[in-house]
Amino acid sequence: MNRGKWIAGATLLAVILGAGGVWYWYGNQKPPLKYKTAKVERGTVAQVVTATGTINPVQTVQVGSQVSGIIRHLYADFNSEVKAGQLVAVIDPAPFQIKVMEMEANVANSKGSLAKARADLSQRKLDLDRAKALYEQNLIAKADWDNARTAYSTAEAGLQVAEAQVHQAEALLRRAKLDLKYTEIFSPVNGIVISRNVDVGQTVAASFQTPVLFLVAKDLTKMQVDTNVSESDVGGIVEGKDAFFMVDAYPKQPFKGKVIQVRNAPINVQNVVTYDIVVEVNNPDLHLKPGMTANVTIVVERREDVLKLPNAALRFKPTVKADHAKGPELSAAEQPQRGGKSSVLSGRSGREGKTVVPTVWLPAQESEPIPVEVKTGLSDGLFTELIDGPIKEGDEVIVGVEMSRGERPGAALPPGFGSQPSQRPRGL
Repeated sequence: MNRGKWIAGATLLAVILGAGGVWYWYGNQKPPLKYKTAKVERGTVAQVVTATGTINPVQTVQVGSQVSGIIRHLYADFNSEVKAGQLVAVIDPAPFQIKVMEMEANVANSKGSLAKARADLSQRKLDLDRAKALYEQNLIAKADWDNARTAYSTAEAGLQVAEAQVHQAEALLRRAKLDLKYTEIFSPVNGIVISRNVDVGQTVAASFQTPVLFLVAKDLTKMQVDTNVSESDVGGIVEGKDAFFMVDAYPKQPFKGKVIQVRNAPINVQNVVTYDIVVEVNNPDLHLKPGMTANVTIVVERREDVLKLPNAALRFKPTVKADHAKGPELSAAEQPQRGGKSSVLSGRSGREGKTVVPTVWLPAQESEPIPVEVKTGLSDGLFTELIDGPIKEGDEVIVGVEMSRGERPGAALPPGFGSQPSQRPRGL
């Protein structure tokens, strides 16, 4: 019995030691790496500038009032189509009619004063002629002759004053009639009323500035997008560039326009300088309405029918360290990107001042990946133009490393997917 127990124990110990040896020699072996690849395609690469803007009519006219008063009638409302010269509002004309009557009375009064001044001048003329004849015959003193001449000159001056008063009264009358005319407000252009700022019975005051009653858009089939572009992006934007934008009201319908103006006036908000870019767009269906927010994409430069590389291929570096317990360790270039912009530039300088040549890695069947230096051009953030290099259309380039679920680095796992069972969500 004792001998049998010893034999069974020795056999079990040999099995355990053999399993441990196998695990020791083969368990720490580096697992074969599998690379994720992508094909080099031919297509379009476009460099764009994105911004947010507001849709406005090309031309809007403010219809205001030059006189103060109470709104008596309104003949236009929101979305009303109006013609040039059409009556759109009336201000209470009663105070202005009374003013006209008052000015007419002043004109009549001044004309009466003018007639009196003329009669007085005629009388002074007769007195002057009589005094002259008597003075020539030495029948009156020289003082009487001087008094007659002075009286005549005074009468002439009085006539001029009366004539001036008539002109002044007539001018005030014309002004009163013009104010009365201004109580009827007409549309200056053909268009659509997009804003009405007054109601019937409301008092408008035109003391210091003209109150705006209506805002009329001349033509809503022609719209423009006013957008602000930062000073770092405005350099490549010129008139005639294509622009595309979306609005929240039509999330699946893109709109196309053209840059018609790059305004030179800087807009400085909290030390951030931007410039107003005006994009013209046709609006035949009137889908676009004033005030809508537009997410604009301006095409700065475009390359048609060129070879393009995925930007992930230009970021990839096969510096992989194998650890049986931890799995493959990726280089900084392979780590998942957490925000920020990818910078893939040709001939870019590194931290030590050395020129970094763009390099892509080609997969090999039984050897390490093959590095290939390339010359790149325009980039749109996802793809980069391939200008020169030993790569042709259809070739595969490495863009990353495929890892099983257990080999993924902890930093690359989604939140809540840790290695400890207690940290996993329920149901997984």
